[in-house]
Amino acid sequence: MALKNALVHGGNVYAAARELRRPIGSLLDFSASINPLGPSPQVIRALATAAPLIQHYPDPDCVSVKQSIARRWKISPDRLVIGNGSSELIDVIPRALGIRSALIVGPTYGEYARAVARAGGRSQMVLASRNDEYRPPLERVTHRVQGQRSGPRAIDAVFICHPNSPTGRPGDLQQLEDLFQAAERGRIWVVLDESFIDYCDALTCVPRLQAYPRLIILRSFTKFYGMPGLRIGYSLSSRSVAAILKERQPPWSVNTVAQGAAEAAIADRRHARRCLVYVGQERARMTKQLAALAGMTVIPSSTNFLFAELPPSCGAGLMTAALRRRGMLIRDCSSVEGCGLGSIRMAVRTKGENDRLLAALAQVLEG
Repeated sequence: MALKNALVHGGNVYAAARELRRPIGSLLDFSASINPLGPSPQVIRALATAAPLIQHYPDPDCVSVKQSIARRWKISPDRLVIGNGSSELIDVIPRALGIRSALIVGPTYGEYARAVARAGGRSQMVLASRNDEYRPPLERVTHRVQGQRSGPRAIDAVFICHPNSPTGRPGDLQQLEDLFQAAERGRIWVVLDESFIDYCDALTCVPRLQAYPRLIILRSFTKFYGMPGLRIGYSLSSRSVAAILKERQPPWSVNTVAQGAAEAAIADRRHARRCLVYVGQERARMTKQLAALAGMTVIPSSTNFLFAELPPSCGAGLMTAALRRRGMLIRDCSSVEGCGLGSIRMAVRTKGENDRLLAALAQVLEG
């Protein structure tokens, strides 16, 4: 599969600050979908607690944070692998499992295809339709899995982002179950990236791990827990797969501070509930106001970001540049396979910040 462009990722406030010659603190970053309420206060305290430990190597087995996550999901710690963000695990999986031909449900995060390519494999896409509001086309994926023949072009793995980035759409649980069953029969891996699932946790597929040994689930402390700078994520899988992935990781890839912060974050359920309520209310308000802008189409989202399509008179590149000059960063999705020239993604931030973005969008569209 040919990728449209080099990797474009949100959150590079450093490059924007250099380009605009402005301090980072003066920029409003809607390009990275991070919890607008930030990390838990318990995380901030954990950072101070962990500071004296930086004179030692981190725990290479991440025992304490594994135990915290295992209690959260009521699973055995040896089913977990802790990584330097879920991105490290995305990179490790194709190499560790010998994936040579992957089917990717898109439009989605480009790093899945890049990881497969770095491992010497190739990828094919099954794209959601704009006419269907970008609902993940899982029935078509299952049909492909069921109908494939053995041979050099056989599918080794399916990659799904659930809920998806950049569209914000989760997969249908029954359709996911059908896919898991078909993949198990065909001895095909399913890599399910649940980095944004904390915003709709009732849809998680973690309880299905026991039934499907070839299912690997990825989760992250970046988005919901508001800790992108610490780089920590994890995978859940069978014990045998976890052991294989762990062998392929570089040593000490997860630092001491990140491990302590992750433990504190997952323990603070009160902060989590507060964030869910806030984001749900603000997402609904933003959706309504964005949809009222002339020519704007907003896709329903289950996450802390909104995917929208601009009117034909205003492409994503033009809008992104106009807002950038105002110190506001959004994600231009026009380079993502399966998205249109007017596709953009915006994080849900605080009410005041969101109002500033809405006003700027209206000004650019009117101009």
